[in-house]
Amino acid sequence: MKAVIVHPGAVEAAVAAPEAAAELPPERLKDLVLPSRTLTALERVGIYHGMYLMRMRDALAADYPGLLHYLGADAFERLVQRYVQVYPSRSYTLNRLGDHLPEFIRDDQQLPRRGFLHDLARLELAITEVFDAAETAPVSPEAVAAVPAEAWAQARLRPIAAFRLLACSYPVSAYQQAVRGRKTPPKIGRQNNWVVIYRRNYGVYHLELSRRGYDLLQALAQGQPLAEAIEAVAQRARAGRIEDELFRMFRDWISVGLFQSIDY
Repeated sequence: MKAVIVHPGAVEAAVAAPEAAAELPPERLKDLVLPSRTLTALERVGIYHGMYLMRMRDALAADYPGLLHYLGADAFERLVQRYVQVYPSRSYTLNRLGDHLPEFIRDDQQLPRRGFLHDLARLELAITEVFDAAETAPVSPEAVAAVPAEAWAQARLRPIAAFRLLACSYPVSAYQQAVRGRKTPPKIGRQNNWVVIYRRNYGVYHLELSRRGYDLLQALAQGQPLAEAIEAVAQRARAGRIEDELFRMFRDWISVGLFQSIDY
């Protein structure tokens, strides 16, 4: 039954495929599955065969609404069919079914605008991961206030678990949020952009960043001390002294709850 259900072709081809036929020759199907008053044995099996792909499609559409919107229903279903042949469900839950979709899209020669779709899939996977991540409380204002002034230079900050940082070549965050909000998406064109996805109070948020903001937040997330990270970003910026701007970014990230602890 499994071999028939997951077969990508028509149900006639599925029951005749080597894996299924090794278990039950096609001519003996009626010995195992009885016909009904309105359906043959093959048609009854075909219901389950068709439902498998439909369930995979629905699960991936819930996690990748931007991809569905851009490709349209028919092309999206064909993408799902190709994808589940390479990465079938291996878990009791379909929450992880789409974990490999960005890399599959990157290599799928049948897709148009693969660069854009790859970035969009990366973003939508990050949203799913953030939604499912463990709950970790952000550092409290009292804990921030308790850090001695002289300790901030060497302070290391640990991001909350529901945190993903992305660098993209297309404005996929704006596109995905427009789709979610049932608004007209922006035109698609190459445009470097940076975004952090995080969850707070059961809501998932996008925060778009400047390149300097991305570099600083990435350095902090990787465990660099605050002063070292700010100095490195300021040196690369070649725009005079921008430490005050970077400190303002840092305070904003503290206020929205991107970090769970400060070690000093």
